[in-house]
Amino acid sequence: MPKNSKMRIASFFAGAGGLDLGFEQAGFDVVWANEFDKGIWATYRRNHPKTHLDERSITDIKPEDIGSGIDGMIGGPPCQSWSLGGAMRGLEDPRGQLFYDYIRLVSAIKPKFFLAENVSGIVSQKFGATFEGIKSKFAELGYVIYAQLFNAVNYEVPQDRLRVIIVGINKDYLKRGNFAFPEIVTSNEDNTCCLFPTKYEPIKTLRDAIGDLPVSTPALEKQYGNSKLSILNHEHMIGGFSPIYMSRNRKRDWNEPSFTIQASGRQAPLHPSCPPMRKIDAEHWEFTAPFEEYRRLSVRECARIQTFPDDFEFIYDSVPYGYKMIGNAVPVRFAYHLASAIKAYFAKS
Repeated sequence: MPKNSKMRIASFFAGAGGLDLGFEQAGFDVVWANEFDKGIWATYRRNHPKTHLDERSITDIKPEDIGSGIDGMIGGPPCQSWSLGGAMRGLEDPRGQLFYDYIRLVSAIKPKFFLAENVSGIVSQKFGATFEGIKSKFAELGYVIYAQLFNAVNYEVPQDRLRVIIVGINKDYLKRGNFAFPEIVTSNEDNTCCLFPTKYEPIKTLRDAIGDLPVSTPALEKQYGNSKLSILNHEHMIGGFSPIYMSRNRKRDWNEPSFTIQASGRQAPLHPSCPPMRKIDAEHWEFTAPFEEYRRLSVRECARIQTFPDDFEFIYDSVPYGYKMIGNAVPVRFAYHLASAIKAYFAKS
């Protein structure tokens, strides 16, 4: 491969393309992507016009469908099967079994590297043996495996978001030394007492992320999106708050990072300008002010917290679908730092 040419990437479970955009920003060329959810296709195509999008299920995709010359494969197999906040059915859930289709295609294509992203639940005690089995299957294909639990807040992302990253390096393309995951970039911890102290940038806060945005527009009746907005996607869900929502604190202040942005508008955190919530007992919180003083973060505010650029347009009829696309995405800046570490590894002589 010529020295200045970009490494060619195939993306699976692409969603809206947060992981893809981070890799593109780091200098990779995402030439092919796969996403089965038809509600996302328009958004992906709008924001990744040069990438070929395959709309089928990964179970129907053959290696020859992807084309030749693929240097890397990236993707986040569906995480609901492993989520600590869900049923945690793992491989008993058909979505969990899709991980094996990703392995099947890695086996056939044999790229120089692959990356897989998933929720922290995949390394929980319940799924520990399964996770080790997944890593073993990748290793059997001829890959040196690196896996680590990250909090995206340490990589310029203004939210606490725990995710597991697996990177595999094809043994035929090993460079000198081991692959190294990116070093922490943002942290409020003081490590000046360490032997080799590192000066971190401060963690990004809600004020950094959304402090300049004006008040958002409420969704229309039945959660339909507004046809005209001065800021793309700057609208928020309307309606009540369920008992599940009221089971924990949903508000962080301006000087804090956000809670995890989930793939559900109903679970979107409160805007930091809202009054605080008060704890009643272990599973019961309440509002301290009238209901009308509370609103969820807008779709654009969630996108900012996921570090999508403001010109990245999410296309939907129903506002909750905007939240879904954003919450399922890999934060763009986190993806960029992961991609940069991979790029640096392959730049070694």
